[in-house]
Amino acid sequence: MISKYFHFDELGTNIKVEIVAGFTTFMAMAYIMFVQPAVLQVAGMDFDAVFVATCLSSFIATLIMGVYANYPIALAPGMGENFFFVYTVVLTMGLSWQAALGAVLISGVVFVILTFLRIREMIINAIPESLKYGIAAGIGLFIAFIGLVQAGIIIKSPGGIVSLGNLHSSPVILAIIGVLVIAILLSLRIKGAILIGMVVTAILGLPMGIIKYQGIASLPPSISPTFFKLDLVNTFKLGGITVIAIFLFMDMFDTIGTLVGVGTASGLMKDGKLPRANKALLADATGTIFGAVLGTSTVTSYIESTTGVSSGGRTGFASVITGLLFLVSLFFIPLVRMIGGGVEVTQNVFLYPVTAPALIIVGSMMLKSIVRINWKEPSEYIPAFLTLIGMPLTYSIADGLAFGFVSYPILKLASGKGKQVNWLCYLLAILFIMRYIFLPH
Repeated sequence: MISKYFHFDELGTNIKVEIVAGFTTFMAMAYIMFVQPAVLQVAGMDFDAVFVATCLSSFIATLIMGVYANYPIALAPGMGENFFFVYTVVLTMGLSWQAALGAVLISGVVFVILTFLRIREMIINAIPESLKYGIAAGIGLFIAFIGLVQAGIIIKSPGGIVSLGNLHSSPVILAIIGVLVIAILLSLRIKGAILIGMVVTAILGLPMGIIKYQGIASLPPSISPTFFKLDLVNTFKLGGITVIAIFLFMDMFDTIGTLVGVGTASGLMKDGKLPRANKALLADATGTIFGAVLGTSTVTSYIESTTGVSSGGRTGFASVITGLLFLVSLFFIPLVRMIGGGVEVTQNVFLYPVTAPALIIVGSMMLKSIVRINWKEPSEYIPAFLTLIGMPLTYSIADGLAFGFVSYPILKLASGKGKQVNWLCYLLAILFIMRYIFLPH
């Protein structure tokens, strides 16, 4: 029954592989359950309520993605969108967090409308081949960079941008060991290498005193402080329309970049197109609406899904497993915090030595798409390069996409090849430029 519904045989997978993939993706993105409430707490939101909202919205959106779209892609409140929510919308522009949630809800409704009009699917299909490969590679660099930062191997430099971290620090040493363990298991062609590597790393962290036993289960806290606390009336005050537009752009292009990246890395793209893209996009849009109602910022597709794909996940059953783990996590907060939570090394600075190695390894896997870029044609490889380098350096998938989408039509026009460009690419370039014109300084 399950095998037939999710097309296991057609996609060359089985239930065991999909379960491992679902666990692996969950482990790679479990950090969001603790990072999200910590970030939104700065805006005055209740930490425990945001934790519950994060788990529930992730469960709902990921389950829809798995059952409805049949893709091994998990969703959760997006990194980047949450910081914009707090530090720009609430702390800088002066909207209450309730009004900011209203903006998220409205943007989600707009996402749904655009999805039904198939505009977002048209955008995915209009992306040039070289940019698709550049997006996949760029996301690989991006998540590897995130992994290196979360491992403490790379840190912010007081005298520059980044520098080498403290290699004598125990969490950093554990993360390095984790990278080596996963790399060795992969070299030995052992299935489930990434998940096994994370489990081994967590076990090694116990005698090192880095991973501390905190218990197994507990009752979930109340969600009432944030549930349905939206303020739609005040959303349109103090620049609310601009906020809605920016939430729209951020989620739309983050999602498109993630779907293209995961689709390319997993081989799910068919003739440059992603089958059932509209269903995947609808799952994403619906997740944002549920998230706003429950009390969390924009829900979006997670690039950490590539960890599960790299473990063999090819169907939505992997997403079903990931979604259920988010739901179950409500009752196993101590256990999840022990494995997926951060290790505080200095005040408000956390490292994730168990999950970070998986991101580093998966990032390396995604770089293989670089060889498919047309390196003989400058108007193809320069936009692809700007995309792949822009994502990690701006710490944003959307900004990296902007580099590529703006430069591609310009170079094509300048080289007399403007007719080769889909009209939608020109429109996207204009929209990206408008986004930066209206983006608050």
